Amino acid sequence: MTGVTRDDVLDALSQVKGPDLKGDIVSMGLVSDLLVSDGKVIFSVKVPAERAQELEGMRLAAEKVVKAIPGVQSVMAAMTAERKPGSAAQKSAAQAPKAPGGGRGKAGIPGVGAIIAVASGKGGVGKSTTSVNLALGLQANGLRVGILDADIYGPSMPKLLGLKGRPDTIDGKIMKPMNGYGLSVMSIGFMVDEETAMIWRGPMVMSALTQMMREVAWGELDVLIVDMPPGTGDAQLTMAQQVPLAGAVVVSTPQDLALLDARRGIAMFEKTGIPVLGLVENMSYFLCPSCGERSDIFGHGGARAEAGKMGAPFLGEVPLHMDIRAFSDAGTPIVATEPDSQHAVIYKDIAKALWDRHLTVSGQASAPKIVFE
Repeated sequence: MTGVTRDDVLDALSQVKGPDLKGDIVSMGLVSDLLVSDGKVIFSVKVPAERAQELEGMRLAAEKVVKAIPGVQSVMAAMTAERKPGSAAQKSAAQAPKAPGGGRGKAGIPGVGAIIAVASGKGGVGKSTTSVNLALGLQANGLRVGILDADIYGPSMPKLLGLKGRPDTIDGKIMKPMNGYGLSVMSIGFMVDEETAMIWRGPMVMSALTQMMREVAWGELDVLIVDMPPGTGDAQLTMAQQVPLAGAVVVSTPQDLALLDARRGIAMFEKTGIPVLGLVENMSYFLCPSCGERSDIFGHGGARAEAGKMGAPFLGEVPLHMDIRAFSDAGTPIVATEPDSQHAVIYKDIAKALWDRHLTVSGQASAPKIVFE
């Protein structure tokens, strides 16, 4: 039996009527970003922004006909709604007052206490490895933790947590997160093959992220860590504007070039009213496993100094070490598998500093106790 093809999917989608029951969504050019890989199908349906909610039934109908194709294992259909520049809705959103923590009355995720982004100004600084070990560090400190892999173009969580397969669904609609070392995990990487190139426009990326946040049964979580895409482009800015983030952590290496990009990341969060909970210096120094000599390969202390300049907390430094790399590559993160190791303790300490900072910023820090003697 041959696999499912693009033509199979388009033939099925041509059965779905367009808005107001005129034509079909394929002939009207409403289907885009179609990806078919190993029985998994992802596509977007373009609709006018002002009619997005009204036309949700059209999206569900599109999902239904594709699911009925023999050989299709999973379907993700996203609604993309692009507004014209300067539209009244955009002006209204731009003029809306900012809520504390960077929100404009943004809807939260049921059951999730706080959403914290882990970001970097550029790729290659170890952001995803830091994200997963911070999540496990928060869990080790007694919190219920989930992690959302928002890096659509380069999802890392399946590899870092040794997870394979695809998420189950509840009634074919709401996805169940995968479980990795006690973390609730969702990633686009569960739905496409590792070798698949994700060539998506901004609206499709945001629709996929929205589904992974709001159409997932996260359960009761104290915190959801969001592993953000690197950089400060459209996807990152839109994420910062649309998601009720309680704060952000910026990861950088010590050298000047990485710190320059980290400044841009911090500036982006500041402009969107999201508190920067702190900076983490990754690959901070190297200790020779043979002689114990310390080498500052990328320089040292740059992130701490930068945090001081920008008035942001410095959460800690993580060394460049083969164990962290090896455990990550094996899908056995060091905080979970070597919890008493020096490096796991470093991550747990940073996670505690992060959570304490979040409680302070959010006004949840407990008041000092007055003792009468």
